[in-house]
Amino acid sequence: MPQVTDKKEKSEIERLVDLERMGNAGTALEIAPSDSERAALAKRFGFLGLPIFTARVTVDRRIGGQIVVEGRLRGRIVQACVLTLDPVTQDVDETFRIVFKPDMTDDRDPESGEAVLNSQADAPEPLSGNMLDIGEIVAEQLSLAADPYPRRPGAKLEDVLPKPRHGGRKGQPEQRRHPFAGLAALRDKPRRDR
Repeated sequence: MPQVTDKKEKSEIERLVDLERMGNAGTALEIAPSDSERAALAKRFGFLGLPIFTARVTVDRRIGGQIVVEGRLRGRIVQACVLTLDPVTQDVDETFRIVFKPDMTDDRDPESGEAVLNSQADAPEPLSGNMLDIGEIVAEQLSLAADPYPRRPGAKLEDVLPKPRHGGRKGQPEQRRHPFAGLAALRDKPRRDR
């Protein structure tokens, strides 16, 4: 059966909260993804593995209708070293706080129509509808917590660059010929008139 394409793709660790049914006390979630959910997250973010991952999240309603999502992520990410491609392990213990405001529209550039980023640190995010996927929020926070340039301890750029070739004499580098040396020789050669 074909999937509906106009709907947003489902998160790997979808955990939906119905804001209409949440009430004034808010709600708390303990997210402990299954092996298959962790494998799907690892694939999505290009990790070699995600052997451990949990999150504790609270969702509260504030005055003015704002929704505050706060949480703490803990886990272990395995990524490829940017230099050697060896596995690099990173332990994650991060907190986050996101404020959503219902019926808020994105600020748009009048000429291009593109969304304009708000530079305020605690500026609310727009929220449409009554359902909030806490699992997707947690997944996005995991991607932000991951080291964008993981490096194996002790790995140096010099270790992965090609070694310079040496000439006939021991210890002396080979003289490199300039790529345009042939053209320079033609330019300097006396021209014969016919």
